[in-house]
Amino acid sequence: MENEAISQSLKLFIVLSRAYKAINEHVNKGIQASGLNPTEFAVLELLYHKGDQPMQQIGGKILLASGSITYVVDKLEQKGLLKRIACPKDRRVTYAQITDDGKNFIEGIFPEHAESIHKLMSSLTVDEKSEAIELLKKLGLPAGKF
Repeated sequence: MENEAISQSLKLFIVLSRAYKAINEHVNKGIQASGLNPTEFAVLELLYHKGDQPMQQIGGKILLASGSITYVVDKLEQKGLLKRIACPKDRRVTYAQITDDGKNFIEGIFPEHAESIHKLMSSLTVDEKSEAIELLKKLGLPAGKF
């Protein structure tokens, strides 16, 4: 019985990993077609939907090591899609802020991105998606990811 439970856990891990890999690769191709890499897209999308963000907190919100954020922000700043803003209350804090060009850019590509993800998830009903969300949260909670 214990061996069967372990076997099922391993199978679930493999199926979940393969599903994530396949979906992620498909989504990343669409992102890269826009001229951004997935990390640049994630930062820009975060700023678009959540507003200005302290540079020190961006990594945690998009699951990226903080050391890489400066590089990504530099690239997006060079493209004119975001800018750095000094915090007037605390000189140690710098915010990343999406520019008007950045807003226009993300508004131009995000609807297609969202539709692509929706199509990838369309094999599940609305109820199945809700159930999957709850089950995945249940899996992630003990690992400290939610």
